[in-house]
Amino acid sequence: MPSVLGLLGAREKKIREAEHALQRLVDARATVAEVLAGPPSAVADPVRSAVTGSLVPHRADGMTASVLSPDYQRIVAVLQSEAGREGMRCQQLAAALGLEAVPAKVEGVRSKAKRLVERGWALQVRPGVFTALAASDG
Repeated sequence: MPSVLGLLGAREKKIREAEHALQRLVDARATVAEVLAGPPSAVADPVRSAVTGSLVPHRADGMTASVLSPDYQRIVAVLQSEAGREGMRCQQLAAALGLEAVPAKVEGVRSKAKRLVERGWALQVRPGVFTALAASDG
């Protein structure tokens, strides 16, 4: 009978492999979008890609939330909704996502919201309060 730690390790390895495969698809999609956007200018700004191992690429002109993983897409959608217009605390955001408002879930949402802010997909309007980018920004 395999150990619990062995089973968890095997599951973690499968998830990391899936995340890696997803990141390759996200990178490929960004490259195709860039190529289809037209010829590059003589002095092109370097396009910041996703951080290695991340499911959240840096936002660039023309990118939509569809390049994000489903969890991040859901967060962006809630922040763009009427309820998120004035900004939401992570506990409110977790509840809007249908998650139980327990510390572990709220902290997971906080981590994801901060990552969205760092990569240009959302704004932190006050400490602990997140909102979507203004319509003119996205």
